[in-house]
Amino acid sequence: MTARTVGSLCFRNINALAPMVRVGTLPMRLLALDYGADIVYSEELIDIKMAQCQRVVNEVLETVDFVAPDERVMFRTCKKEKEHVVLQMGTADPDRALIVARLVENDVAAIDINMGCPKEYSTKGGMGAALLSNPDQIEAILRTLVNGVSKPVTCKIRILPTLEETVSLVKRIEGTGVSAIGVHGRLKDERPRHPVHCDVIKAVSQSVSIPVIANGGSLDLIKAHADFEEFRKATGASSVMVARAAMWNPSVFRSQGLLAVEEVMKEYLKYAVRYDNHAFNTKYCLCQILREKVESPLGKQLLSAQTNEEICEAYGLQEYYKKTQAELQTRRDAIQTNRGDPNHPVLDGDVTTMRVKFERREYPGEFSPKMFLLEWSRKENLEQPAYETIQRSQDRAFQSIVTMAGKKYRSTLWEKSKKFAEQAAAIVCLRVLGLPEGRVGEGHSGLVGKRKREEKRKDSPNEEDATVGCEARKRPLSENPAEPRASSGASTLPNGVTHKASAV
Repeated sequence: MTARTVGSLCFRNINALAPMVRVGTLPMRLLALDYGADIVYSEELIDIKMAQCQRVVNEVLETVDFVAPDERVMFRTCKKEKEHVVLQMGTADPDRALIVARLVENDVAAIDINMGCPKEYSTKGGMGAALLSNPDQIEAILRTLVNGVSKPVTCKIRILPTLEETVSLVKRIEGTGVSAIGVHGRLKDERPRHPVHCDVIKAVSQSVSIPVIANGGSLDLIKAHADFEEFRKATGASSVMVARAAMWNPSVFRSQGLLAVEEVMKEYLKYAVRYDNHAFNTKYCLCQILREKVESPLGKQLLSAQTNEEICEAYGLQEYYKKTQAELQTRRDAIQTNRGDPNHPVLDGDVTTMRVKFERREYPGEFSPKMFLLEWSRKENLEQPAYETIQRSQDRAFQSIVTMAGKKYRSTLWEKSKKFAEQAAAIVCLRVLGLPEGRVGEGHSGLVGKRKREEKRKDSPNEEDATVGCEARKRPLSENPAEPRASSGASTLPNGVTHKASAV
């Protein structure tokens, strides 16, 4: 069976940057493309985490970001790599894999399923190399994706204990309609110190008609660009992907020869600054390139750095850092000027939306945003706010719409619980109406507290005198008891609505 013709990505006669945890982020992928890589794989991204992400167009960085509920960017990509980047997914569930694939398919060139990682963080969830012992599940995942997305689907495996088992599995995989298969020529229990089994990869290549991408030759066989072709011939594969050789020096893809690591690190760092890469990830990748030189003066300065700016100082790129930050800030200011307040509400059909997340620590008082909204509705003699909440099946996250005075409000973000989702919706409504929400630093609004006191008086009429006496004792000495309390008069809310605070 031949692979379906899907998308525009070709897997024959190519050299690829292999998926690598913590290394295969945007700066490394772009640098590998600069040096001559044809295809670049992302690091393994776990389906459960990716399914919770929201696709966000980052106009400042000119990227597409997939942002988790905790605001972490799980995957960042850009136009430069769109036709070359393959997102590798860690999954053991066909339906969840399809959700993620459909989320990212318009921003990547292909989808790859990790079936070879032997690390516990991958295998403990039935992912990675754990799938090698469950061929039925492998077929289910791949068929679901092949039939469900418009981009090529591939997978990457390790070899099995016998050649017969390996060939049998690869043929089953070919039957799902995938566009290519990556084969790491080691058993799942073998490590880089063990020799790669080129003969097994060759047998696999001869047994199927789809492209086979050979992997595992970094330590002994691939040290420079010329070695790609030698490894291809030794394995009989259509293509080659490298991990560690590229991690140590991404210019291994360069047909003109390797560059000095100092030059390579500076080019990597420029991409890290330009695309706002996390400083810890930047430092990690640079340390992999430094290798044994990590104890050098430069290495020690790198290890002590805590920010990308400090890393740039170590490499003499202070001016580049300042210039890039100034350019990004100019772009940020221009976007904000054109668009106004980034938290400005947006009308989605008949629902007013804002990007709001309920952070419990920001509302430390006993009165929540929902309570503030409820009290305001009572003051204005309106129907109480009504909440309608839905739950996503893939990650069990919640989103709520609140209807207030005939209008609907919701946050564009999903929350971990129904209560938090309702609070977020209430915050959107309160902010649009210009009402207090009980946030830290807001000050006492009088919206909720006074009603509680009055309810207490109604519940305990015989104690009214005692309560009043208590209130009087709590007044500061400078306050004249004969004067009315400020909270008993009229007050004006930030949106200009005037009400009597006593109408609780």
